[in-house]
Amino acid sequence: MEKQLIIAVSREYGTGGHRVAKALAEKFGINFYDRRMLEEIADQKNMSVDTLHKYDELPRNVFISRTVRGMSNSPEEAVANFQFDYIREKADSGESFVILGRCAEHVLKDHPALITVFILGDKEDKLKYVEERRRVNAQQAAAMMYRHDKKRKAYHNYYCPNKWGDARGYDVTLNISKLGVEKAADFLESYVRMRIELNK
Repeated sequence: MEKQLIIAVSREYGTGGHRVAKALAEKFGINFYDRRMLEEIADQKNMSVDTLHKYDELPRNVFISRTVRGMSNSPEEAVANFQFDYIREKADSGESFVILGRCAEHVLKDHPALITVFILGDKEDKLKYVEERRRVNAQQAAAMMYRHDKKRKAYHNYYCPNKWGDARGYDVTLNISKLGVEKAADFLESYVRMRIELNK
């Protein structure tokens, strides 16, 4: 691409947001980053990737951690900051990419190449999606949705001043139930291309 492009996608569990983000990366021919970035971070820091996964997307545990003179001993904060630094380094290098989650809309909030998206969906559609994708019943799907969204919200709201899912914190907030994954990706592609055209 001629100009740098960074698309940060956040989503509710069960919306197919991961598929939308990946489709956007393919449409623009740019890299896609999700939790697998931990593998590269583990290699860089000579750490176990399992250890990083254990503390991934968690807020600091205030009962077993402390901060002294600005330094925290929280493994959750350490893993979060590893990822935030990784995202900043990619952005500062001039690379174009799509990033899923990881508070990227806040980490890169002042970056001129950034476009931010939040994907939500109707409860019944999300339940159906989780049931089919995870091969679970409705009760199990509901429990998974609740658990994952609670975790994402707690993580995001700990590290970011804007609340998770609040439309004011994103360029686009999209209910995927009205379009489906493929049409949602097409819609977002059109929006991004309009933004690119306006910024020429």
